[in-house]
Amino acid sequence: MANRSRPLFTTLLLLRFFLLFSYTAQLHFTADTLRQGQSLSGNQTIVSQGGNFELGFFTPGNSHKYYMGIWYKKVSVQTVVWVANRERPIFNASCSELKLSKDGNLVLITHSKTIIWSSNSTLTPSDSTVAMLLDNGNLILKGDSNNSHVSWQSFDHPTNTWLPGAKLVSDKLGKEDRILTSWRNSEDPSPGPFSGEVSPEGAMHFSLLTNRNEQYWPSGSPDMLFFSGTPAMDNLYSFSYVAEMNKSSMTYLVQGSSVITNFMLDSTGQMKRWLWSNDTEDWLLHCIFPSDPCDVYTLCGPFSSCSNFSSPSCKCLQGFEPQSMEEWNLGDYTSGCARRAPLLCGEKDGFLQLSNVQLPASPEPFAVGSAKECEVTCLRNCSCVAYSYDNGCLVWKGVILNLKRLSYSPIGGGGSGVLYLRLAASELVRPNSKKRLKHAVAIILGSVAGFILISSIVLVLFRRFRRSPMVGTSEAAQGFLVMFDYKVMRKATEDFSQKLGQGSFGTVFKGFLPDSTAIAVKKLHNLPQEEKQFRTELNSIGMIHHVNLVRLRGFCSEGDRRLLVYDYMPRGSLDLYLFDDCSETLNWDQRFQIALGVARGLAYLHEKCRECIIHCDIKPENILLDVDMCPKIADFGMAKLIGREFSRVLTTVRGTIGYLAPEWLTGSAVTPKADVYSYGLMLLEIISGRRNADGSDDGKVVYFPLWAALKLHEGDVLCLLDEKLEGYAKVEELSRACRIACWCIQDLESRRPTMGQVVQQLEGLSSVSMPPIPGLLQKLAMDDRRISGNTEYFSTSLETTESFSYSSSLNHSMVIG
Repeated sequence: MANRSRPLFTTLLLLRFFLLFSYTAQLHFTADTLRQGQSLSGNQTIVSQGGNFELGFFTPGNSHKYYMGIWYKKVSVQTVVWVANRERPIFNASCSELKLSKDGNLVLITHSKTIIWSSNSTLTPSDSTVAMLLDNGNLILKGDSNNSHVSWQSFDHPTNTWLPGAKLVSDKLGKEDRILTSWRNSEDPSPGPFSGEVSPEGAMHFSLLTNRNEQYWPSGSPDMLFFSGTPAMDNLYSFSYVAEMNKSSMTYLVQGSSVITNFMLDSTGQMKRWLWSNDTEDWLLHCIFPSDPCDVYTLCGPFSSCSNFSSPSCKCLQGFEPQSMEEWNLGDYTSGCARRAPLLCGEKDGFLQLSNVQLPASPEPFAVGSAKECEVTCLRNCSCVAYSYDNGCLVWKGVILNLKRLSYSPIGGGGSGVLYLRLAASELVRPNSKKRLKHAVAIILGSVAGFILISSIVLVLFRRFRRSPMVGTSEAAQGFLVMFDYKVMRKATEDFSQKLGQGSFGTVFKGFLPDSTAIAVKKLHNLPQEEKQFRTELNSIGMIHHVNLVRLRGFCSEGDRRLLVYDYMPRGSLDLYLFDDCSETLNWDQRFQIALGVARGLAYLHEKCRECIIHCDIKPENILLDVDMCPKIADFGMAKLIGREFSRVLTTVRGTIGYLAPEWLTGSAVTPKADVYSYGLMLLEIISGRRNADGSDDGKVVYFPLWAALKLHEGDVLCLLDEKLEGYAKVEELSRACRIACWCIQDLESRRPTMGQVVQQLEGLSSVSMPPIPGLLQKLAMDDRRISGNTEYFSTSLETTESFSYSSSLNHSMVIG
């Protein structure tokens, strides 16, 4: 029996091997094809059969945005020739995919099933439709048969690159235009203002335009576009032009299958013809038109000048600055420049003489008899921004465009001359003179005298203030705090009617001092404490001043009535901006600066005060924001005021879920590292814009720090970023902040950094290594169980990342003497 089964076993093994080999061969053979049920995600790609082109996700330059595109496979410098979602980037390639939809279209979708891009083919869908990348760089949709009709192709939707075999079309009816459109800049493939188009007039003619209406480069004759003057190179190309009734088309082919070449419309508006050199492993530029970048219409935008003898070619005129410095740093100058000081209109403005310039476009002539009359004409018109007078008066209104600086002195005609640019008087730089020097000396002497006078007044007022109590107070306390009268506080708060919030220690109300200064008044819960001790502790807290701590102005203590008076923070607390969908969304720079500010404030409390103050309740609700979004830590030093009653408050007041260090539960001694733990949890909330412990639909609690630690180790920090930011963050800062947060929430205090170290790490002054996943989180991920004490049931797994939540009252400030 065993002998009979051996041939059968061998046959089955060979059959399995044959099927595996066939499947592997089929996978290799179809590496250029995407079929129904397959998708591209993350770093997955498909490659054309001959290995010339590759399709997949890419990030341009130093951008953190992802696009689906096609690039050369055999070129060592990644050169993208086509982009699908050029206007709608994605921010996580591993959570998005390119696939064939049920209607036969090629679609790019996110993890939330949102369609970012679609081929939008209107032909009859088929289950046999496949997407195939051809060796000429064309991505096509067709039936799963070599003879099937192509229903869609990327060659019909070119971006900024014209490949051999691709056809550019100009349709008089505007239905089938196929034009080249520049990238916005090197990191943004969205459509820029420049386009390359075939003329529909029935002649072999190619044009470059700005915004499709201002032509700045006509070829005139085909040799300007298609030939570089090198016969060996020009013989590689063969061009064809077809004129029909309503449309014209142009295409070209290249002799030799190994030649890698293209026409690319650069973000500067210049068309460039490139040829790849295997010897130098770089692109060789064979022709460029127009050769002078300043011939590109509106390349430099309003109120800037262009020169072909300097780098960068665009510069803002005097008295102006870039509209977007970020765009200018990427070489995109089309947004132009804006005035630093507004015009006052009338004779209060002046003019700056600009010589050796080619005059801007679109002037308006005026019939006046002299240069002075031309100047007056411009001054009297509030919309006039410049004038020029050379045997006639020319005036420019609104904006100045296409101003070109010349490297030589103009000799008549040609649109060259002297331009007088209108500026606010404060922006004009006059030549040095004795008069100017005397004026400057007078200003300096006047400033010094004014400073002395003001200082004297301030000194007198300060002495008077120290001798007498402030208006609305009963007496001045020692140090810098003021003791307010309770009746005055009732009036200031309109009988405590405008409630701002409520915390563990009391309720906060908005009020106004007699001088209209806004204040926040915290009405403390009844705390039986000796008056003298209460004042002593308050005055010591009043001596603490830091830019990231809420300033305590004074207090009121009458019988059992205890009030604390703080500066009012007009922006409210941080939690509103993180978790309230109706509030303003904080950008990444704001979030990072808030995290850094809070870290500096805590470092000051822990390390710079005479007594180490532990806050014990670090959470977004206790971080207030001033008008400039500067973070201020509130409720610091409350344990110092509570004194011996601190333990009673801890056991009777319900604390905050999701911010407690493990030592609160174990009964260990509490050190400043408890604040570090809470800060780490809050930092994750600042990054993600979500609560660390969120309820799910099934009633369980999703514990975000566990998922964050796992994703950090996978290297996918963008998954942790608040979705409302759409990926707009500095990846290096984001990665650093995530690592710091995970170090802060380590179980053992000895593994957590101090707040001083956190500040240095955030500032980039010290490196941050990859933190281990905290042991508590690992334990939660491996085992479901019930725990005793003041906690709730929890369950987690690596797949679901669900975890526990607990409520506790151990969440208030204390002081280590």
